[in-house]
Amino acid sequence: MALSLPTASLAQEDTPDEPLAVTIDDILVDGTRYNSVTITSDSPLRLSLSEAAAATGPTCQNARSLNATPHFGRNGALTPREYAMAQTAWSYFVERYQPETGLVNAVGSYPSTTMWDTASYISALVAAHELCVIDKREFDERATKLLQTLRNLDLFRGEAPNKVYQTQTGAKVNYANEPGEVGVSALDLGRMLVWLKILKERNPYLANSVDSVPMRWNFCNIIPENDGRMFGSLVREEGATRYVQEGRLGYEEYAAKGFALWGFDTQRAQAPQPLEYVNIYGVDVPYDGRDPRIFKNQNYVLTEGYILDGLEMGWDLPRDRENDGLVASNGWRAEFANRIYLVQQRRFEQTGIVTARSEHQVEGSPYFVYDSIFADGYAWNTLAPGGDYSPDRSAVAAKAAIGLWALWETEYTDLLFESVADLSLPDRGFYEGLYENGNGFIPLQTANNNGVILAALLYKVQGPILQATNNNTQVWDTSFSGTDIRENKCHPNNMVVEVPCCACANPTTIPPVIPIEEFKYCRPVITAEGVAATDCAPEEHNLPAPTAQPVLPQSCPIPEANP
Repeated sequence: MALSLPTASLAQEDTPDEPLAVTIDDILVDGTRYNSVTITSDSPLRLSLSEAAAATGPTCQNARSLNATPHFGRNGALTPREYAMAQTAWSYFVERYQPETGLVNAVGSYPSTTMWDTASYISALVAAHELCVIDKREFDERATKLLQTLRNLDLFRGEAPNKVYQTQTGAKVNYANEPGEVGVSALDLGRMLVWLKILKERNPYLANSVDSVPMRWNFCNIIPENDGRMFGSLVREEGATRYVQEGRLGYEEYAAKGFALWGFDTQRAQAPQPLEYVNIYGVDVPYDGRDPRIFKNQNYVLTEGYILDGLEMGWDLPRDRENDGLVASNGWRAEFANRIYLVQQRRFEQTGIVTARSEHQVEGSPYFVYDSIFADGYAWNTLAPGGDYSPDRSAVAAKAAIGLWALWETEYTDLLFESVADLSLPDRGFYEGLYENGNGFIPLQTANNNGVILAALLYKVQGPILQATNNNTQVWDTSFSGTDIRENKCHPNNMVVEVPCCACANPTTIPPVIPIEEFKYCRPVITAEGVAATDCAPEEHNLPAPTAQPVLPQSCPIPEANP
């Protein structure tokens, strides 16, 4: 029997003629709440109250939480304050929910959303359920309604979800929320695929409904065969569709993992090349080497792509099913994430400016900014989507601050936490952030901000949110197998396994993404999958690079014939 005694009112009766009794008010017994319970006994009663119970939030009888394994950053149950934060973040999705479609507004009361923001809603929904902010009945009702809407979306030119939808009707709209279509975002779909995968891994009974969503999409133009990159689309003035490569270092690799989780080949998109570094406050910060003047696409260095990868996937490779929270099998991503964190701490140490940078909404023009660590040749460059310099809109982004706090347990992230932990309305959710220049907070609430905050709180309790636990046969793998339907939509054929050559004449070795001697903040670990990372911390470890142990092969390759 589990007893919960929140500020219990105790009354003990000890008259000689009656059995001893104790009454406990407002008690939870095996999940059922009672106004009071009276326990009687003919012998003396002794009650012990644990001091530790007051340090944690309400008991959440969740198997995944109770069996959580150690992971990078903060570990443990939510405190009452943190649990109240989870409730506050969830309140946004209560206030801005559209019951007709199951969608949630991306920004405040404006009835519009994207696939990225809808994925953030799934993030919030999963976290709220796992943290016992909502019960299973509400989770199921919301999840099934949302999946029904996603399954029946009117797709952009019959291919994939449009970039924007009206949340009250589920209709395709343009950026002015007027009927129309504007194209497909591969980055948004990558994030959606991450969370659809999480949803069915954690809830196998929803897997059929989840699989029915991407089964309708045509991926031929999004992930071209034998290319390994992601392509989005836009509509030209004359109405023609133009396909363009999407993504830069940080976001590109994160979104590419989303596609790879479903069996797509996105190796080129997952690689960081072309890769450059800029030294800021003694930290070699990685950035995308493609010149914005040539490729007409900015190479913003932002926090969000790295913290999403850490919170959701533990900086692991898409094929990793080990669920080890202390080893990042995608080692260079963990290494780079530590640099992204450390350079922001260094800026605070050198200038006194509290720093947690990401893209975010702002009130009034330009409405949205990329609050970068590095962009367009300059450090700490805040740019509007059109490229205008907007330094007065730089802010401590709430989602970045709480994400960094969850992934790194340091005095600096404690400061970040205090900067934004109470920046909210209890029935509306968290504000976007706090302006660096002292102009107060950004008076806007968004789905993405509150969804990431909920994910960060869940990460603290359970570790990386994508936990590979569903080993059932998947509709995604078997549907239309052996027909040309899969081929016509360019769906991966996961029922076919390519057998590698074990005796090739000229075996090749794949070099690591970054040399192992360049791992400064994580200890590299050589595995069969490449270079993983562990013991990550925001200070240089000064460890010698590991060397591979030579062993004899089990079989010798067939030599090439002499000419």
